[in-house]
Amino acid sequence: MKTTTQNKTRTSVNENTQSAVELHKAGVTTISITSLLLGSWAVACMTAGIIASGGPVGLATNYIKALIG
Repeated sequence: MKTTTQNKTRTSVNENTQSAVELHKAGVTTISITSLLLGSWAVACMTAGIIASGGPVGLATNYIKALIG
């Protein structure tokens, strides 16, 4: 009686998953920087509006006047 053995070799491709991780990191970084820039722009616009209208109360008053017409 003959005995035969079969050896299976499995290899995993780590480069593919590593590149996916790097792409996700780049995407998160890009979105984070964009969010930071947009948030900074919003704060700058609100600050300019408060200064131009004479304070927070003036800004709210002018906003309501603009809505009513």
